[in-house]
Amino acid sequence: MKALYLDCAAGISGNMFLGACIQLGVPEKYLRAELDKLNLPRDFTIEISAVSKNGIGAAYVDVQLSKNFEDEFDRPNIRRLHRHEHAKNHTHRTFGDIKKIIDASDLNAAVKARALAIFNVIAQAEGKVHQCPAEEVTFHEVGAIDSIVDIVGCAICLDYFDAEKIFVSRINTGSGFVKCAHGLMQIPAPATAELLQGFKTYHFGAEKELTTPTGAAIVNALAEYSADLPEDFTSEKIGYGAGTWDLDIPNVLRVYLGEYGGKGSRHLLKLEANIDDMNPQIYGWLYERLFDAGALDVWTTPIYMKKNRPAQMLSVLVDAEHRELCTKIIFEETTTIGLRVIEISRRIEAVRRMAKVSTRFGDVQCKVSAFDGKIVSITPEYEDCRRLAEKNSVPLKLVWQEALTNQEARLG
Repeated sequence: MKALYLDCAAGISGNMFLGACIQLGVPEKYLRAELDKLNLPRDFTIEISAVSKNGIGAAYVDVQLSKNFEDEFDRPNIRRLHRHEHAKNHTHRTFGDIKKIIDASDLNAAVKARALAIFNVIAQAEGKVHQCPAEEVTFHEVGAIDSIVDIVGCAICLDYFDAEKIFVSRINTGSGFVKCAHGLMQIPAPATAELLQGFKTYHFGAEKELTTPTGAAIVNALAEYSADLPEDFTSEKIGYGAGTWDLDIPNVLRVYLGEYGGKGSRHLLKLEANIDDMNPQIYGWLYERLFDAGALDVWTTPIYMKKNRPAQMLSVLVDAEHRELCTKIIFEETTTIGLRVIEISRRIEAVRRMAKVSTRFGDVQCKVSAFDGKIVSITPEYEDCRRLAEKNSVPLKLVWQEALTNQEARLG
């Protein structure tokens, strides 16, 4: 499976993560086009530049706001937001405000879910620090549009890589004090410290904030600790994202992109509902929405309910990150009024990767699965085979068989 390893020797921030992803191969044009789906006013620009940090070439991402941006964003026909003044003149927004922005966007469901997961852990941390419910948390720096772009941009990049696993090293937080909306705060700031609980941290080098709340939230929501590159991690590419500071140490986040060949076991949940009063035509649409939202598997089982009514038992396999969104979709799209949530203690997964193969009809992507170091299955992608069958006016099974035969020969 595709995986990332975050080397946080100089800390981590949202724009450092974005910069590293740009170096790893996320096209700038793609990132900008996806961010446009947020449907925000266009009074900001994303500047991406190549910089050198202590001799290391890195990508630096900077979101720059125009002077009239906040006024534009505050117009009634866009959104009326509660407003305060502080040193950076940024609008303050609640977690609910940010959820509305992301939910109303044209981004795909998986990107929305990942971005909201990051914002959710920030809201939980801020709520604990300020002793208020997460939904009522008013964001300051993280509520600014540049941080929204950073966090959603990170979710877009992870979706582009199709990364299933993220590992993180020990994290350099920096030291000293940072100026926030509430005044001077010791580094790590309270919310950052909350978010980094359970991870290995230290401080080294200049008295600067090296790990920001946004960076800590990315780690908290998506990553697991690994002191070094995991034993079964094969690095394919390395990217460097630059921070703002010029320090004695290179102020860069180093990100490894590669294949993780671990046993692939993880803890999952199964959502279940018995449904006997729904139009069966809806199930196809429901499946699509759930898979787009990050469900790992969706299936229905014929059953009989009260009064011997034929019915369907809907089952949805999800991880914790996508549980909330999939639950919401089930209640929105089906007639059920209740769900069973069943803990799946473990799922053993084969390692998967995509491999392209040429046929006389065109190129076909194949899913190659391996377990214990041996290839156990090769599956041509249905959509590729269907497209080529239509294009060449041949049976789909002919394209499928040739792709499978060629890929088996190619892999020996």
